[in-house]
Amino acid sequence: MVKQTVTIRDIARMAGVSAGTVSRALNNSPLVREETRQKILQVVRALNYVPNRAAQRLATGKTLTLAVIVPFFTAPSVVERLKGVVHTLAQSRYDLIIHNIEDPEQRAGCFQTILRRDLVDGVLVISIAPKDEEVRLLSEADVPVVLIDAYHPALTGLLHQITVDDVAGGRAVTKYLIGLGHTKIGFVGDPADNPFNFTSSRDRARGYREALEAAGIPYRPEYYAEGPHGRRYARESARRLLALPDRPTAIFAASDVQAVGVLEAARELGLRVPQDLSVVGYDDVEIAEIVGLTTMRQRLFESGQRGVELLLRTLADPTTKPVHEVLPTELVVRETTGPPP
Repeated sequence: MVKQTVTIRDIARMAGVSAGTVSRALNNSPLVREETRQKILQVVRALNYVPNRAAQRLATGKTLTLAVIVPFFTAPSVVERLKGVVHTLAQSRYDLIIHNIEDPEQRAGCFQTILRRDLVDGVLVISIAPKDEEVRLLSEADVPVVLIDAYHPALTGLLHQITVDDVAGGRAVTKYLIGLGHTKIGFVGDPADNPFNFTSSRDRARGYREALEAAGIPYRPEYYAEGPHGRRYARESARRLLALPDRPTAIFAASDVQAVGVLEAARELGLRVPQDLSVVGYDDVEIAEIVGLTTMRQRLFESGQRGVELLLRTLADPTTKPVHEVLPTELVVRETTGPPP
């Protein structure tokens, strides 16, 4: 026996409404009362109705596809943001295309080609701060764009931007270490100048220096190390800092992944954590809890979730006013920090 396809008209007949009302309810139109929407959704679930995506695209004139542009999408912090994106989009009618950027040429090409209405209905950009020459391209895009963990002052009021205050976060981490009694505090992070225009490590380092200055502790260039992002490079940087005749008693790493590299260097050199060396990371990804790392938690999942919410709101109502939301951070104290030896 051939199974008959369920149509919108079937749902409308069972729910006692018009086919147009069913269509609007499935598309989350604000014109449908919540009571009516729930009645329709109950029928949809009962009939196991699956929308015909091709028909929807033809009817709406939209691609029903959103793009997310991310750098190195296997990085733990990026993965957590993507989880928030995927979780929220699962409750919508949109499909998602992920554009993974791993070199500057890919970045430039992606920004040039993906912001077209015939390809996608909207774009999320994660952790790639726009350069000055890209501001006009983004502000005049054919489709709505939301920046997550990315910011440019010239785009305020033009695009939704979701960020954290990394300068304040870096300042808070360093003040915490100073409060424990540390005055010899090192920093391990990413290169301040990089072709991707990543800004988080640079801003956290700025907060680190501001906190030292405010406490009257001289900034020591030999305590500052930067290199390509990753655990191995952080381990090498930390080994250099810890080999100094007057070594740091604490190290602030610009990410949890880099902090794990610092912990590995300490172990290789026979240093006890936190008795001989305190270590603090940033992000609070899963590995931080596993190794008991003190870290600055940022709301990674929520940032992806919020980005999708703002994009969907703008797609439903193009007159939505763009906002710049700064999500809070929170210091999570675990086993890797204590007073200096």
